[in-house]
Amino acid sequence: MTSGSGSSHEELLERHYEFRLGAYLSRGWEIFKANIGLFIAYLLVVGIIYAVLAGIDGAFAGDDNTVPRLGPGGAIQLIVNGPLSAGFFLVAFKIIKQQRIEFGDFFRGFNRFLPFFLTSLLISALTVIGFVLLVIPGIYLSVGYLFAIPLVAERQFEPWQALEFSRKLITQQWFAFFGFLIVLTLINIAGIIPCGLGLLFTIPWSVCAIAAAYEDIVGIVSTSD
Repeated sequence: MTSGSGSSHEELLERHYEFRLGAYLSRGWEIFKANIGLFIAYLLVVGIIYAVLAGIDGAFAGDDNTVPRLGPGGAIQLIVNGPLSAGFFLVAFKIIKQQRIEFGDFFRGFNRFLPFFLTSLLISALTVIGFVLLVIPGIYLSVGYLFAIPLVAERQFEPWQALEFSRKLITQQWFAFFGFLIVLTLINIAGIIPCGLGLLFTIPWSVCAIAAAYEDIVGIVSTSD
């Protein structure tokens, strides 16, 4: 696996890379296992936050028990989703760099709130538009933007730059990434079976597997941060 990359962004887009699904799952498990307790604790915190926000929207349900399409809870979730999602990657990248991890590192996405918020918002908006336009564009973009948040987290790309770089890079091996996401989905479906407790392991593992793919294909820039 690549631990650092001196390649320019243009060189990364031009070079051919090999997609190694099994290696990413294995490496992802190693990253997750390096601090399994903190990953699970953070997932629980995120789950509680989303549950509370869903409960807020439930309080606004109408007489027919219909919940508003985007109530206050949903609006807040839309705002915090980017930084919260970034937390998994920020910690995974610190583990890859063999740096010391603290629980507060998961919340460092809020230190760069605007880029993560805008990236997440653009991904959601463009993917929804893509699904409205005959579905296939939405599927293409949902896969193509897989590295967008990691690029903002690790290389501090601007939101649109991250989306376009991720899309162009992943398009080279789009079907391999599509299969990768199907495998991760099946893993998480299996995690639901034991009363949902398996998701405490499968969700962080899945994110770490994506971080492992990023590490191998894009490369991690070695920094002291």
